[in-house]
Amino acid sequence: MTTANFITFSIDGVEPELGAPDPGRIISGDPHFRTWNLEEGEGGLYSGIWEATPGKWRIVYEEWEYFSLLAGHSIVTEEGGEPVHLKAGDRMILRPGFKGTWEVVETTRKDYVIKV
Repeated sequence: MTTANFITFSIDGVEPELGAPDPGRIISGDPHFRTWNLEEGEGGLYSGIWEATPGKWRIVYEEWEYFSLLAGHSIVTEEGGEPVHLKAGDRMILRPGFKGTWEVVETTRKDYVIKV
């Protein structure tokens, strides 16, 4: 059997993990997550697709993450900074040490690559 050295970002047939922000971090709404983990590589590298329903919560990043919004509208705000509105096609990198809020205005889906 041959194993390909690539994957596609298809979630067909992949069961999502269900989740939500820690209740102590929620500012408003009742956000829920679905995460399709598609790759776990050596050295703490992860990639997949994440989706969240409307709500706002505090975030603290200890990891590095690149993502691209596939659908929806979210607002990411760093502590002491200006809100950044994100819509389909927008990309962002969040670095370790980022603290702020994530607000999902319209159900948001993104693909991501995380390095722990």
